[in-house]
Amino acid sequence: MSAPPSALSSAMPSIDVVNARPFLSIALATYNGERYIGEQLDSILHQTRLPDELVVSDDASVDSTQAIVLDFARRASFPVRFQANGARLGSTGNFEMAIRACGGDIIFLCDQDDVWYPDKIALIEERFINDPGTGLVFTDADVVDQDLRPLKLRLWKAVHFSSEEQEQAAARDAFSVVLKHFVVTGATMAFRSSYRELVLPISDLWVHDGWIAMLIGAISHLTALPTPLIAYRQHGANQIGIPYRGMHRGKTCAAIHGPQVLRFEAALTRLREFSDRFPVSGQNLQRLEETLIFRRACAGLPDARWRRLPGALRELAALRYHRYARGLKSFRKDLLR
Repeated sequence: MSAPPSALSSAMPSIDVVNARPFLSIALATYNGERYIGEQLDSILHQTRLPDELVVSDDASVDSTQAIVLDFARRASFPVRFQANGARLGSTGNFEMAIRACGGDIIFLCDQDDVWYPDKIALIEERFINDPGTGLVFTDADVVDQDLRPLKLRLWKAVHFSSEEQEQAAARDAFSVVLKHFVVTGATMAFRSSYRELVLPISDLWVHDGWIAMLIGAISHLTALPTPLIAYRQHGANQIGIPYRGMHRGKTCAAIHGPQVLRFEAALTRLREFSDRFPVSGQNLQRLEETLIFRRACAGLPDARWRRLPGALRELAALRYHRYARGLKSFRKDLLR
């Protein structure tokens, strides 16, 4: 990883004692982002609450991304630090590098191709200040096309974050939701840096946002803000976009649930490893363990459909399809795969 260019500020954070404001960092991961990154950077510059630093980690881009970032740094009113990976690490690895380099109390994750609405930082910061028990905040988003034209779709609807699940999150039980499926999108996320030791390094079995939300959700509160605070751009080069119909078509139960078993095992191992510094409630630990029981049972369902019924019925009767999946809908899918 190259050192930050000398032309950029590398000032480390200091707490604003007078106003008791948290120091806010943005971790921006880039890779060949020249087409859209200028709009993203400008949207950060026009925030009603500016960040205290922007850390840009570039994943060995071969286009003009670095030049665009360096030009932005010269006109930004806050410190911008640029670092470049010597070889490609992939999206999750690159975000890990950006998170490691942040010095703030709260770290905002940022994709290179979205646009932030002007009040994004201010509203999320306000939630952290008003609720010390919140470890992570995530929001809804407007889904747009490559030219920022609205697609008449909200992100939470696209990831099937139902109104019932939103009520669970509002009641401070978002962990129940993330045990079922992933609803926390990194581009909308900010978290307290006090949890960085727990979440880093990021398991290579996970996408960064799912891993961070799972671990912080197990020991703290995940706060869901229903206001869309970014334009979430969809285009042909998205590394990770919104889920699409049929993405699991043709896959076996083992192919669907097997990777989930490995992911939850990795999360449980990390939580146990750090239990002295980041205690997990007995209830959350039990729910995570029971999720593993459910996923292992589903991964072990036979390929022959007629032979799946006894095992699937056992999980349905134990209510694990309802607690850790989408109830009868998931049960039917597993029978018919």
